[in-house]
Amino acid sequence: MHLTQPPSPKPSTPSSMVVNCVAYRFNGQRLGDISLDDISEVLKQPDTFVWVGLLEPDGPLLDKLQEEFDLHDLAIEDAQHAHQRTKIEAYGDSLFVVVQTAQLVSGHLAFGETHVFMGARYLVTVRHGASLSYAPARRNCENSPELLALGPSYGLYGVLDFIVDNLLPIVKDFREELHELEKDIFSDTFKRSTIRRLYDMQHDLMTLRLAVAPMQDIISQLVRLHPQLIPDELRAYFRDVYDHVFRVNESISAMREMLAAAINVNLSLVTFGQNEVMKRLAGYAAMLAAPTLITSWYGMNFVHMPELNKPWAYPVIITVVGTLVGSIYVFLKRAKWL
Repeated sequence: MHLTQPPSPKPSTPSSMVVNCVAYRFNGQRLGDISLDDISEVLKQPDTFVWVGLLEPDGPLLDKLQEEFDLHDLAIEDAQHAHQRTKIEAYGDSLFVVVQTAQLVSGHLAFGETHVFMGARYLVTVRHGASLSYAPARRNCENSPELLALGPSYGLYGVLDFIVDNLLPIVKDFREELHELEKDIFSDTFKRSTIRRLYDMQHDLMTLRLAVAPMQDIISQLVRLHPQLIPDELRAYFRDVYDHVFRVNESISAMREMLAAAINVNLSLVTFGQNEVMKRLAGYAAMLAAPTLITSWYGMNFVHMPELNKPWAYPVIITVVGTLVGSIYVFLKRAKWL
Protein backbone atom coordinates (compact mmCIF):
# COMPACT_ATOMS: atom_id res chain seq x y z
CA MET A 1 0.00 0.00 0.00
CA HIS A 2 1.31 3.36 -0.96
CA LEU A 3 -0.04 6.62 0.31
CA THR A 4 -1.90 8.52 -2.36
CA GLN A 5 -4.70 11.01 -2.71
CA PRO A 6 -6.45 10.17 -5.97
CA PRO A 7 -8.53 12.94 -7.45
CA SER A 8 -12.18 12.35 -6.77
CA PRO A 9 -14.66 12.99 -9.54
CA LYS A 10 -16.33 16.35 -9.00
CA PRO A 11 -20.09 16.08 -9.11
CA SER A 12 -21.56 18.59 -11.47
CA THR A 13 -25.25 18.36 -10.62
CA PRO A 14 -27.14 18.66 -7.32
CA SER A 15 -28.61 15.18 -7.81
CA SER A 16 -25.14 13.63 -7.89
CA MET A 17 -24.04 15.58 -4.82
CA VAL A 18 -27.10 14.54 -2.78
CA VAL A 19 -26.61 10.84 -2.12
CA ASN A 20 -29.52 10.43 0.25
CA CYS A 21 -32.17 12.59 1.87
CA VAL A 22 -34.48 10.52 4.06
CA ALA A 23 -37.13 11.42 6.63
CA TYR A 24 -37.76 9.34 9.77
CA ARG A 25 -40.14 9.38 12.69
CA PHE A 26 -38.90 9.27 16.25
CA ASN A 27 -40.36 5.77 16.57
CA GLY A 28 -37.69 4.54 14.14
CA GLN A 29 -40.03 4.39 11.14
CA ARG A 30 -38.64 5.41 7.76
CA LEU A 31 -41.00 7.81 6.03
CA GLY A 32 -39.11 7.72 2.73
CA ASP A 33 -36.87 9.75 0.48
CA ILE A 34 -37.59 13.43 0.24
CA SER A 35 -36.17 16.36 -1.72
CA LEU A 36 -34.19 19.15 -0.12
CA ASP A 37 -37.09 21.50 -0.71
CA ASP A 38 -39.36 19.21 1.33
CA ILE A 39 -37.17 19.31 4.44
CA SER A 40 -38.93 22.33 5.90
CA GLU A 41 -42.34 20.73 5.47
CA VAL A 42 -41.18 17.47 7.06
CA LEU A 43 -39.65 19.25 10.06
CA LYS A 44 -42.95 21.02 10.72
CA GLN A 45 -44.13 17.67 12.05
CA PRO A 46 -42.82 17.53 15.64
CA ASP A 47 -42.00 13.79 15.70
CA THR A 48 -39.72 13.67 12.62
CA PHE A 49 -36.04 14.07 11.77
CA VAL A 50 -34.03 14.08 8.55
CA TRP A 51 -30.80 12.33 7.52
CA VAL A 52 -28.99 13.85 4.53
CA GLY A 53 -25.91 12.36 2.85
CA LEU A 54 -23.79 14.57 0.59
CA LEU A 55 -20.79 13.88 -1.64
CA GLU A 56 -18.43 16.85 -2.14
CA PRO A 57 -21.22 19.47 -2.25
CA ASP A 58 -20.71 22.91 -3.72
CA GLY A 59 -21.36 26.23 -2.01
CA PRO A 60 -24.99 26.73 -3.08
CA LEU A 61 -25.98 23.28 -1.85
CA LEU A 62 -24.40 23.87 1.56
CA ASP A 63 -26.09 27.27 1.70
CA LYS A 64 -29.39 25.53 1.07
CA LEU A 65 -28.80 23.13 3.97
CA GLN A 66 -27.66 25.98 6.20
CA GLU A 67 -30.97 27.67 5.52
CA GLU A 68 -32.98 24.51 6.21
CA PHE A 69 -31.21 23.49 9.45
CA ASP A 70 -29.85 26.85 10.64
CA LEU A 71 -26.25 25.61 10.55
CA HIS A 72 -23.45 27.77 11.90
CA ASP A 73 -21.47 29.87 9.42
CA LEU A 74 -18.09 28.60 10.62
CA ALA A 75 -19.17 24.97 10.30
CA ILE A 76 -20.42 25.59 6.76
CA GLU A 77 -17.13 27.29 5.89
CA ASP A 78 -15.19 24.26 7.11
CA ALA A 79 -17.44 21.86 5.21
CA GLN A 80 -16.82 23.74 1.96
CA HIS A 81 -13.10 23.07 2.21
CA ALA A 82 -11.54 19.67 2.76
CA HIS A 83 -8.25 19.11 4.63
CA GLN A 84 -9.72 20.02 8.01
CA ARG A 85 -8.20 18.58 11.16
CA THR A 86 -10.09 15.91 13.07
CA LYS A 87 -12.25 17.71 15.63
CA ILE A 88 -15.61 18.11 17.31
CA GLU A 89 -17.19 21.51 17.90
CA ALA A 90 -20.44 22.50 19.56
CA TYR A 91 -22.46 25.35 18.10
CA GLY A 92 -25.39 26.01 20.41
CA ASP A 93 -27.70 23.00 20.22
CA SER A 94 -25.78 21.32 17.36
CA LEU A 95 -22.51 19.46 16.84
CA PHE A 96 -20.01 19.63 14.00
CA VAL A 97 -17.67 16.63 13.71
CA VAL A 98 -14.74 16.14 11.31
CA VAL A 99 -13.13 12.70 10.99
CA GLN A 100 -10.50 11.36 8.62
CA THR A 101 -11.35 8.34 6.50
CA ALA A 102 -9.05 5.82 4.83
CA GLN A 103 -9.67 3.46 1.97
CA LEU A 104 -7.68 0.97 -0.10
CA VAL A 105 -7.89 2.02 -3.75
CA SER A 106 -6.24 -0.46 -6.15
CA GLY A 107 -3.82 -1.52 -3.44
CA HIS A 108 -2.93 2.05 -2.49
CA LEU A 109 -3.91 3.81 0.72
CA ALA A 110 -5.99 6.92 0.10
CA PHE A 111 -7.40 9.36 2.63
CA GLY A 112 -10.54 11.45 2.76
CA GLU A 113 -12.73 13.33 5.21
CA THR A 114 -16.25 13.20 6.52
CA HIS A 115 -17.93 16.24 8.03
CA VAL A 116 -21.01 15.60 10.16
CA PHE A 117 -23.63 18.13 11.26
CA MET A 118 -25.96 16.85 13.97
CA GLY A 119 -28.84 18.53 15.70
CA ALA A 120 -31.85 17.33 17.62
CA ARG A 121 -33.77 16.73 14.39
CA TYR A 122 -31.21 16.33 11.64
CA LEU A 123 -28.03 14.51 10.65
CA VAL A 124 -25.97 15.66 7.65
CA THR A 125 -22.90 13.77 6.45
CA VAL A 126 -20.55 15.38 3.93
CA ARG A 127 -17.95 13.16 2.28
CA HIS A 128 -14.74 14.42 0.66
CA GLY A 129 -12.05 12.35 -1.04
CA ALA A 130 -11.60 8.63 -0.48
CA SER A 131 -14.54 7.31 1.51
CA LEU A 132 -17.00 4.47 1.20
CA SER A 133 -20.71 5.14 0.94
CA TYR A 134 -22.57 5.26 4.24
CA ALA A 135 -25.55 3.42 2.77
CA PRO A 136 -24.64 0.23 4.74
CA ALA A 137 -24.51 2.26 7.96
CA ARG A 138 -27.91 3.73 7.18
CA ARG A 139 -29.37 0.28 6.52
CA ASN A 140 -27.96 -1.04 9.78
CA CYS A 141 -29.59 1.82 11.65
CA GLU A 142 -32.91 1.23 9.89
CA ASN A 143 -32.75 -2.45 10.85
CA SER A 144 -32.76 -1.35 14.52
CA PRO A 145 -35.83 0.92 14.69
CA GLU A 146 -35.92 0.79 18.49
CA LEU A 147 -32.50 2.48 18.56
CA LEU A 148 -33.14 4.73 15.57
CA ALA A 149 -36.09 6.02 17.59
CA LEU A 150 -33.47 7.75 19.78
CA GLY A 151 -32.93 10.18 16.92
CA PRO A 152 -30.01 11.44 14.81
CA SER A 153 -27.47 10.55 17.49
CA TYR A 154 -27.91 6.87 16.65
CA GLY A 155 -27.20 7.71 13.01
CA LEU A 156 -24.01 9.48 14.15
CA TYR A 157 -23.02 6.33 16.03
CA GLY A 158 -23.71 4.23 12.92
CA VAL A 159 -21.50 6.44 10.72
CA LEU A 160 -18.60 6.55 13.19
CA ASP A 161 -18.80 2.81 13.79
CA PHE A 162 -18.77 2.21 10.01
CA ILE A 163 -15.71 4.44 9.56
CA VAL A 164 -13.77 2.71 12.33
CA ASP A 165 -14.74 -0.81 11.24
CA ASN A 166 -13.42 -0.09 7.74
CA LEU A 167 -10.02 0.71 9.24
CA LEU A 168 -9.65 -2.86 10.51
CA PRO A 169 -9.12 -4.47 7.04
CA ILE A 170 -6.49 -1.83 6.29
CA VAL A 171 -4.60 -2.65 9.48
CA LYS A 172 -4.90 -6.37 8.69
CA ASP A 173 -3.51 -5.78 5.20
CA PHE A 174 -0.54 -3.91 6.67
CA ARG A 175 0.10 -6.78 9.08
CA GLU A 176 0.04 -9.40 6.30
CA GLU A 177 2.35 -7.33 4.11
CA LEU A 178 4.77 -6.90 7.00
CA HIS A 179 4.92 -10.67 7.44
CA GLU A 180 5.78 -11.04 3.75
CA LEU A 181 8.50 -8.40 4.01
CA GLU A 182 9.99 -10.19 7.00
CA LYS A 183 10.73 -13.14 4.71
CA ASP A 184 12.64 -10.83 2.36
CA ILE A 185 14.52 -9.28 5.27
CA PHE A 186 15.98 -12.63 6.33
CA SER A 187 16.64 -13.89 2.81
CA ASP A 188 20.23 -14.40 1.66
CA THR A 189 20.08 -11.67 -0.97
CA PHE A 190 19.69 -7.96 -0.23
CA LYS A 191 16.81 -6.26 -2.02
CA ARG A 192 16.78 -2.51 -2.24
CA SER A 193 13.03 -2.63 -2.83
CA THR A 194 12.52 -4.21 0.61
CA ILE A 195 13.99 -1.30 2.55
CA ARG A 196 12.06 1.14 0.33
CA ARG A 197 8.80 -0.68 0.99
CA LEU A 198 9.49 -0.73 4.73
CA TYR A 199 10.00 3.02 4.68
CA ASP A 200 6.82 3.58 2.64
CA MET A 201 4.82 1.44 5.07
CA GLN A 202 6.19 3.38 8.03
CA HIS A 203 5.16 6.64 6.34
CA ASP A 204 1.67 5.29 5.60
CA LEU A 205 1.22 4.08 9.16
CA MET A 206 2.31 7.42 10.54
CA THR A 207 -0.28 9.19 8.38
CA LEU A 208 -2.94 6.64 9.34
CA ARG A 209 -2.15 7.11 13.02
CA LEU A 210 -2.52 10.89 12.67
CA ALA A 211 -5.98 10.22 11.24
CA VAL A 212 -7.05 7.66 13.86
CA ALA A 213 -5.58 8.94 17.14
CA PRO A 214 -7.66 12.17 17.39
CA MET A 215 -10.85 10.13 16.96
CA GLN A 216 -10.37 8.80 20.48
CA ASP A 217 -10.85 12.29 21.91
CA ILE A 218 -13.91 12.92 19.74
CA ILE A 219 -15.67 9.70 20.74
CA SER A 220 -14.64 10.20 24.37
CA GLN A 221 -16.49 13.52 24.32
CA LEU A 222 -19.54 11.84 22.80
CA VAL A 223 -19.44 9.28 25.63
CA ARG A 224 -19.21 11.89 28.41
CA LEU A 225 -20.62 15.19 27.13
CA HIS A 226 -23.45 16.79 25.13
CA PRO A 227 -26.40 15.34 27.09
CA GLN A 228 -28.83 17.49 25.11
CA LEU A 229 -27.96 15.54 21.93
CA ILE A 230 -26.59 12.18 23.10
CA PRO A 231 -29.10 10.18 25.20
CA ASP A 232 -27.77 7.99 27.98
CA GLU A 233 -29.01 4.88 26.17
CA LEU A 234 -26.39 5.45 23.46
CA ARG A 235 -23.38 6.06 25.72
CA ALA A 236 -22.55 2.34 25.76
CA TYR A 237 -22.60 2.22 21.94
CA PHE A 238 -20.18 5.11 21.66
CA ARG A 239 -17.96 3.40 24.25
CA ASP A 240 -17.89 0.36 21.96
CA VAL A 241 -16.71 2.57 19.08
CA TYR A 242 -14.09 4.04 21.40
CA ASP A 243 -12.82 0.55 22.17
CA HIS A 244 -12.54 -0.20 18.44
CA VAL A 245 -10.65 3.03 17.80
CA PHE A 246 -8.35 2.29 20.72
CA ARG A 247 -7.64 -1.18 19.36
CA VAL A 248 -6.90 0.15 15.87
CA ASN A 249 -4.64 2.83 17.30
CA GLU A 250 -2.77 0.28 19.42
CA SER A 251 -2.35 -2.01 16.42
CA ILE A 252 -0.95 0.86 14.35
CA SER A 253 1.49 1.80 17.12
CA ALA A 254 2.62 -1.82 17.49
CA MET A 255 3.18 -2.17 13.75
CA ARG A 256 5.12 1.07 13.64
CA GLU A 257 7.44 -0.30 16.30
CA MET A 258 7.74 -3.58 14.40
CA LEU A 259 8.52 -1.67 11.21
CA ALA A 260 11.19 0.38 12.95
CA ALA A 261 12.70 -2.84 14.30
CA ALA A 262 12.47 -4.46 10.86
CA ILE A 263 14.26 -1.52 9.25
CA ASN A 264 17.02 -1.71 11.87
CA VAL A 265 17.31 -5.49 11.47
CA ASN A 266 17.45 -5.13 7.69
CA LEU A 267 20.21 -2.55 7.89
CA SER A 268 22.07 -4.63 10.47
CA LEU A 269 21.88 -7.71 8.27
CA VAL A 270 23.12 -5.72 5.28
CA THR A 271 26.03 -4.39 7.35
CA PHE A 272 26.73 -7.88 8.68
CA GLY A 273 26.75 -9.28 5.16
CA GLN A 274 29.14 -6.58 3.99
CA ASN A 275 31.42 -7.28 6.97
CA GLU A 276 31.45 -10.97 6.10
CA VAL A 277 32.46 -10.16 2.53
CA MET A 278 35.18 -7.80 3.75
CA LYS A 279 36.50 -10.47 6.14
CA ARG A 280 36.76 -12.99 3.30
CA LEU A 281 38.48 -10.48 1.04
CA ALA A 282 40.92 -9.57 3.83
CA GLY A 283 41.62 -13.27 4.45
CA TYR A 284 42.35 -13.99 0.81
CA ALA A 285 44.48 -10.83 0.65
CA ALA A 286 46.54 -12.13 3.61
CA MET A 287 47.01 -15.47 1.86
CA LEU A 288 48.24 -13.71 -1.28
CA ALA A 289 50.51 -11.36 0.68
CA ALA A 290 52.82 -14.18 1.89
CA PRO A 291 53.90 -15.54 -1.53
CA THR A 292 53.98 -12.01 -2.92
CA LEU A 293 56.44 -10.94 -0.22
CA ILE A 294 58.72 -13.94 -0.71
CA THR A 295 58.75 -13.90 -4.50
CA SER A 296 59.32 -10.14 -4.55
CA TRP A 297 62.75 -10.75 -2.99
CA TYR A 298 63.88 -12.45 -6.16
CA GLY A 299 62.93 -9.52 -8.32
CA MET A 300 65.49 -7.19 -6.74
CA ASN A 301 68.30 -8.32 -9.11
CA PHE A 302 71.00 -8.69 -6.47
CA VAL A 303 74.19 -10.26 -7.81
CA HIS A 304 74.94 -12.34 -4.75
CA MET A 305 71.95 -14.55 -3.89
CA PRO A 306 73.75 -17.81 -2.95
CA GLU A 307 70.65 -20.01 -2.85
CA LEU A 308 70.04 -19.44 -6.53
CA ASN A 309 72.97 -21.70 -7.35
CA LYS A 310 71.59 -24.61 -5.31
CA PRO A 311 69.52 -27.25 -7.12
CA TRP A 312 67.19 -27.64 -4.13
CA ALA A 313 66.44 -23.90 -3.83
CA TYR A 314 63.34 -23.85 -6.06
CA PRO A 315 61.57 -26.81 -4.37
CA VAL A 316 62.36 -25.38 -0.95
CA ILE A 317 60.88 -21.98 -1.84
CA ILE A 318 57.77 -23.65 -3.23
CA THR A 319 57.43 -25.73 -0.06
CA VAL A 320 57.89 -22.72 2.22
CA VAL A 321 55.33 -20.67 0.28
CA GLY A 322 52.81 -23.52 0.26
CA THR A 323 53.28 -24.17 3.99
CA LEU A 324 52.91 -20.51 4.86
CA VAL A 325 49.77 -20.08 2.74
CA GLY A 326 48.30 -23.28 4.16
CA SER A 327 48.98 -22.15 7.72
CA ILE A 328 47.27 -18.81 7.10
CA TYR A 329 44.28 -20.60 5.55
CA VAL A 330 43.90 -22.94 8.54
CA PHE A 331 44.20 -20.04 10.98
CA LEU A 332 41.57 -17.96 9.14
CA LYS A 333 39.28 -20.94 8.79
CA ARG A 334 39.35 -21.58 12.53
CA ALA A 335 38.70 -17.87 13.13
CA LYS A 336 35.67 -18.21 10.76
CA TRP A 337 36.94 -15.57 8.41
CA LEU A 338 36.70 -17.93 5.45
